[in-house]
Amino acid sequence: MQTPTHAPTHLAAELRLPTNGLDYTILAIYFAVVLGIGFAARRSVKTSLDFFLSGRSMPAWITGLAFISANLAATEILGMAANSAQYGAYTVHWYWIGAIPAMVFLGLVMMPFYYGSKVRSVPEFLLLRFDRGAHLLSSILFAFAAVLIAGVNLYALAIVVEALLGWPQWVAIVVAGAFVLAYITLGGLSSAIYNEVLQFFVILAALIPITALSLKKAGGWGGLTDKLTASHGSNFTTAWGGTGVGTANPLGANWLTIVLGLGFVLSFGYWTTNFAEVQRALSAKNLSAGQRTPLIAAYPKIFIVFLVMIPGLVAAALVPGFGTSGSGYQYNDAIPYLMEDLLPNGVLGIAVTGLLAAFMAGMAANVSSFNTVFTNDIWEKYAVPGREDAYYVRFGRLITVVGVCASIGTAFLASSFSNIMAYLQTLFSFFNVPMFAVFIVGMFWKRASAKSGFWGLLAGTVTAMINYFVFYKKGIISLPSDQGANFVSAIAGFVAGAVVMFVVSLFTSPKPTEELQGLVYGTRSPGMAEPPAAGDDAWYRRPALLGWGAIALAALCYIPFSL
Repeated sequence: MQTPTHAPTHLAAELRLPTNGLDYTILAIYFAVVLGIGFAARRSVKTSLDFFLSGRSMPAWITGLAFISANLAATEILGMAANSAQYGAYTVHWYWIGAIPAMVFLGLVMMPFYYGSKVRSVPEFLLLRFDRGAHLLSSILFAFAAVLIAGVNLYALAIVVEALLGWPQWVAIVVAGAFVLAYITLGGLSSAIYNEVLQFFVILAALIPITALSLKKAGGWGGLTDKLTASHGSNFTTAWGGTGVGTANPLGANWLTIVLGLGFVLSFGYWTTNFAEVQRALSAKNLSAGQRTPLIAAYPKIFIVFLVMIPGLVAAALVPGFGTSGSGYQYNDAIPYLMEDLLPNGVLGIAVTGLLAAFMAGMAANVSSFNTVFTNDIWEKYAVPGREDAYYVRFGRLITVVGVCASIGTAFLASSFSNIMAYLQTLFSFFNVPMFAVFIVGMFWKRASAKSGFWGLLAGTVTAMINYFVFYKKGIISLPSDQGANFVSAIAGFVAGAVVMFVVSLFTSPKPTEELQGLVYGTRSPGMAEPPAAGDDAWYRRPALLGWGAIALAALCYIPFSL
């Protein structure tokens, strides 16, 4: 999940990078390759399934890297480093509790239902499990949220580019939006996925030099922890220090709200129902590859935290009072500060390209999922049904243009929020968590009626919004931070959605058992019985081994930060 705190609102003016022709050449080469991939992918687009789900033909390692790249937006990179500069090692929770268990649950439990039912989107699953009301409401909510989140990525990109390269914000927004529009319109999801794989490696090429050089400058891990302990206290480099119930800490959350609010409700809501992620798994070539997609992605997710946390910790160690008004830097400045201070030209160009790649990956994931949901779940189902397949491919390209233009508009809307990362987390609590409640109840309780899906989704969404905008913002209840409010809103939305589903189901009829095959736990559909392809039955490709291995590895990573 994205970090909940301190997204860029602006960066220090003195962080203008000393870029030269070499750096801009690297940037130009990257943009040329991006467009080249779009043109190459266009040749494979012959049907709507090709355009929206890559013809369900992608190997697991491609979809796995695209899955993690779609999540690894630069709002997360800069925001997690900012989070680390302010809160220290608490950042690991957003990876090892706030991501890995949910990713494993998606791969082992939910993907057989998604892929086996042959749905083209997450909302379409709700159509099969519940009714048209739940389907239409979820489609509208998801399309709206996707445009808002794509706009956040664009706005954050504009802030960084303006500060680091001197481009005006509107130029950065329009240029980045145009490139994303070009390669998605040309090649559909295949273009987005192949570019996301490229972007994953470009992002790593940007982060690894920053992390290595900054850690060396701080005197290695031992020198870094000594400096931080002296300046910030012993809890700053631990994961659980100061999180006891009733204990005050800057994060505004105790271990219970971290585990329930972040580790269960927000995390599972994001990773299991966010179509911008699930779409990558649905494009896999078979059920085994679909299951392995989030499980393969879990392994880099475990370790990426070090590439974003260490630069934030180093910034806090090297600059006294980093992030406070007296230091001249915001917490958001951690990675840009180190880029300016440590990277030579050429490597600097790669780092800037990596940041732009990360923003474009986050935006492209939301735009490609938006065009799929709007075309298949709204336009084809309710507005213009029954047309030839080529019509929906043309409409998909058209609505991509509309989606990017709308994202540009919401990018400027995001500028009205003082903390756009908290804004992102708020969106997740509004839109993803109630949908997760509907999914989890409907998937594990056969008695959940067709009507309960709509009313549960509506109740969960409205409750989360009321808790945030009325109870928290109006001061009716006292919560220590926006993030604490997001945790509470998410829990409230989940509980309200589940309770309403239970009550409605008591007074309305369930769907016939034969219509629930492959949609409820304990049932199967023909698609779920798909045998592994040649080689997929190898022991090292077994989903259960990959999934439990990721959980065990994440738990082991906690040990050094828990002593």
